[in-house]
Amino acid sequence: MDEQIKLIGERLRGLRDVLDMSADEMASICGISVEHYQKMENGESELSVANLQKIAKHCGVSLDVLMFGEEPKMSTYFLTRKGQGMSVERRSAYNYESLASGFRGRKADPFIVTVEPKPADTPKEMNSHSGQEFNMVLSGTMELTIGNKVLTLHEGDSIYFDATQPHGMRTLNDHAVKFLAIIF
Repeated sequence: MDEQIKLIGERLRGLRDVLDMSADEMASICGISVEHYQKMENGESELSVANLQKIAKHCGVSLDVLMFGEEPKMSTYFLTRKGQGMSVERRSAYNYESLASGFRGRKADPFIVTVEPKPADTPKEMNSHSGQEFNMVLSGTMELTIGNKVLTLHEGDSIYFDATQPHGMRTLNDHAVKFLAIIF
């Protein structure tokens, strides 16, 4: 995981250099402190897909370029076989498997997300991003907070929500959770 986070940080730094943007500007796009952004670039901080998506949209690049270092090439269809999607552990206990990384110009970013349990006293990380999000639990149980509402989702449950609302999740019952996340 550490190597993947460092590679994403290097891509962020390279994008910023190419576009002649300051770390202050990039931090502002994400709505985070400059110190936090610099830790992302240095591979010292966990990365949020929401922040990567904000940067990608603002800078006019594909989310795949930041996450995987590759530009999507397919425009008719892109097939992802079970367990074969491009994968990145963007922060500890979170693994994102992209299901459409090779399709260019897509309108949504679908992922299979696997989250390992953390100690119960670990604060839930809340984030927000433009657009909407759909989550469907494939296995396990998760607690999803949207704004002030706390919801429990079990295997087979799904939710569609306004992603501009602060949201965050955690596993329940000390078991990993696997869910389909589609970010629009």
